[in-house]
Amino acid sequence: MPSRRPATQADLSTLWELRTRAVRAGCAAHYPAAVIDIWCAAPAPTSLPLLVQAGGAVVAEEDGRIVGYAVLNLDTGELNAAFVEPSHQGRGIALQLLQQLESMACQRGLPRMFLSASLNAVPFYERAGFLSLREELYPHRCGVDLKSVFMEKLLRRAAPTTSPGLGAPGGAGR
Repeated sequence: MPSRRPATQADLSTLWELRTRAVRAGCAAHYPAAVIDIWCAAPAPTSLPLLVQAGGAVVAEEDGRIVGYAVLNLDTGELNAAFVEPSHQGRGIALQLLQQLESMACQRGLPRMFLSASLNAVPFYERAGFLSLREELYPHRCGVDLKSVFMEKLLRRAAPTTSPGLGAPGGAGR
């Protein structure tokens, strides 16, 4: 299984190139070619470097090569991206990245994670515990409205690492 690490600013162009390959390979059966072409031509959002800088992005690496990544807005719980190299899909990489982001969200005390999922990704997110709440047209910044499904997963808050008087010898939690 690939190793994981926080994404860095130096990774940004690699992440965007991976995203474009994944969109072209994974979305072809769900979206018209003309829509995919417009979608893939869009430059990286200005928010991506900020989310990486904030610590909300993780990458999966194998043999020194990034094979997947996922990005979470640690302030809102919005999942901004989860992409795996087409040749590495189906190996559990996206799920591991998602679980790491979920752990980070819980540690931050976020009540939920949510996203507008592309149609091809809905079954993956459902297997990961997300609920489909509604179909929608996502107004992508490239100028097309993408059919998508708004999904969310309610999170259990991370237990505090220390609680004065609870669980300590002689404390109230005994």
